[in-house]
Amino acid sequence: MIAAVLGLACLGVWGYLLAGRGGFWRADQRDTPDAAEPADWPAVVAVVPARDEADVIERSIGSLLRQDYPGPFRVVLMDDGSRDGTADAARRLAGAGDRLEVIPGSEPPPGWTGKLWAVSQGVERAGAPAYLLLTDADIGHAPDLVRSLVARAEARRLVLTSLMAELHCVTRAERFLVPAFVFFFQMLYPFRWVNRPERAIAAAAGGCMLVRRETLAAAGGIAAIRGALIDDCSLAALLKPHGPIWLGLTRRARSLRPYPSVADIGRMVARSAFAQLDYSAWLLAGTLVGLFVTYLAPPLLALFGHGAARWAGVAAWLAMATAFQPMLRFYRRTPLWGVTLPVIGALYAGFTVLSAIEVWRGRGGMWKGRAQALARAT
Repeated sequence: MIAAVLGLACLGVWGYLLAGRGGFWRADQRDTPDAAEPADWPAVVAVVPARDEADVIERSIGSLLRQDYPGPFRVVLMDDGSRDGTADAARRLAGAGDRLEVIPGSEPPPGWTGKLWAVSQGVERAGAPAYLLLTDADIGHAPDLVRSLVARAEARRLVLTSLMAELHCVTRAERFLVPAFVFFFQMLYPFRWVNRPERAIAAAAGGCMLVRRETLAAAGGIAAIRGALIDDCSLAALLKPHGPIWLGLTRRARSLRPYPSVADIGRMVARSAFAQLDYSAWLLAGTLVGLFVTYLAPPLLALFGHGAARWAGVAAWLAMATAFQPMLRFYRRTPLWGVTLPVIGALYAGFTVLSAIEVWRGRGGMWKGRAQALARAT
């Protein structure tokens, strides 16, 4: 009886996810050229916070300096206390000229995360362009990326235009875990719902965010989210009440940062997973139960159940494998990876528990020597 009820619960969860969660699994919100170019191209300043990024900074900043944007465009790199020569590596870029400023940042005041303090300093240094491109120091940009972003923003009067960069997916660990990372993100924040002004849900991807500067100032600036660990989604929530936002998948922005092992990916996820649960032990417990019903129970029922419970498990397992297919295609992975989603889900559950443990140990949100998730941990 218990197995049959669990099987029905699994089917109910996947029925809702497939039919009632904004079609997140279709992965159909894409960065396609669907906007006419403006007659006049507004000024854009890219603000790039960087901390110990010497291994990727030349490729990242170099890709920004190669933009074919027709309007005024320059780059402000905020060096957030790097100790590996990040600033010097950026200054050596050929042809940077006056389009690149490399500014040493100061230590963050109490209540600020290091990254957002660096972004805030960069925004102040940028002056008064029409748009700010907030991007990370480990993202490579196609030459037409800024042009495409501005065209979309101008045509739709968007206050925030964000692209989910194509993540590094080369190592075995990345091929196994990275497509699911984006799949889970879309499940939490269905892009179709994010892109509808009437929906309250808001999200962005921090690797590539074009922000209307006047709207950001009117909303309180970066200071309004100064302690946020999940800063991109916090920024989206701050701006959406002020106008439409848009989020989609792209191949025109790509992560340059490799994650060679499962442990590396686990640490990346653990930096912010518990923050997503508002540092609540109760929400953590509920999330683990939900992950069990959603990902682990279906294969357990399919393999060890009997009668209706087994067939419910088989159907739920098939549903999750089917839902995973569009994201696997985006990352050029074989469809057979779909059946491994229960194992992947179990690993991500472990990463979430690790995130909570790190917060409780006083090492929450650890990034390059800074623990940034302590202020709200209880």
